[in-house]
Amino acid sequence: MGARIGIIGAGQVGAAAGYLLSATPGISQVILVDQNVARAAGEAADIGHAAAFGTAARVSEGDYADLAGASVVVITAGASLKPGQTRLELLQQNLKMTDTIIGQILKVAPDAVLLFATNPVDVMPAIAVHRYGLPPGRAIGTGCSLDSIRFRDRLADYLGVAPPSIHAYVLGEHGDSSVPNWSSAQVAGMPVTAFAAQVGRPIDAAMQLQIAEDVRTSAYRIKAGKGVSNFGIGGCIARLVKAIVADEQSVFAVSTCMPELLGVRDTCVSLPHLIGARGASAPFMPTLDAAETEALRSSAALLSTTIADGLQLL
Repeated sequence: MGARIGIIGAGQVGAAAGYLLSATPGISQVILVDQNVARAAGEAADIGHAAAFGTAARVSEGDYADLAGASVVVITAGASLKPGQTRLELLQQNLKMTDTIIGQILKVAPDAVLLFATNPVDVMPAIAVHRYGLPPGRAIGTGCSLDSIRFRDRLADYLGVAPPSIHAYVLGEHGDSSVPNWSSAQVAGMPVTAFAAQVGRPIDAAMQLQIAEDVRTSAYRIKAGKGVSNFGIGGCIARLVKAIVADEQSVFAVSTCMPELLGVRDTCVSLPHLIGARGASAPFMPTLDAAETEALRSSAALLSTTIADGLQLL
């Protein structure tokens, strides 16, 4: 018997995640929960028809009671970014709704790992930890796991290598203060800049800035073109859930609440974590240069303030 996975929010992100999870090994059931019951039923049926072409999980619409026994519940519900809007500006729109959702989930699935994709994604885990007492490792924001893949993809394209051959992370906020971790980025066991020089594609300071900006603004460009960014985050959600269900102990840059980071109290930013059946491990601190350290401290401070402001609104 495989795992039961809940998804709160049957919009385009939830549907993309549900579709990918329906074909993920180790998952037997995916339940879509949405205020718009007809939307959830329609997406479940459509995903189920696609899944029927192969061996896949059963997909259905449901309500919170159907989440009993769920291993992971993914929260995607909420307003999405509009052109020119930052993720942190979504706080007031999504905060109280997410608070209500967490309470409803924990009534029926108190042992589930909660995986947040609702923006601002680095603030939402703090609600579960500070208001509901969830251990930090069981309240995970997708955080910079998608940014890290975008970073690797952009580097892979520039260097002419496959993305899985690149080990690189984006840290901090999933947003405008994110921090590409150039100091720890590697290819073929060497610093990415050394590899780039050997293949005749040097990465100087100007190129680093260009690549970082491309990564940071990816979602804005995607939304400008198609109105929504759903497949990238859907794939990110599915990959993280797979790591949890399979108890992989794989490393991902996700956001969890931490009592202190670089002198900043009570923040929630992305750092590398091991992801497995119990959720996320304690975070690991990669090698940082002075500029990266200061940028990460600033990102952590921004989110610490935002979390405190958000909790006061509830």
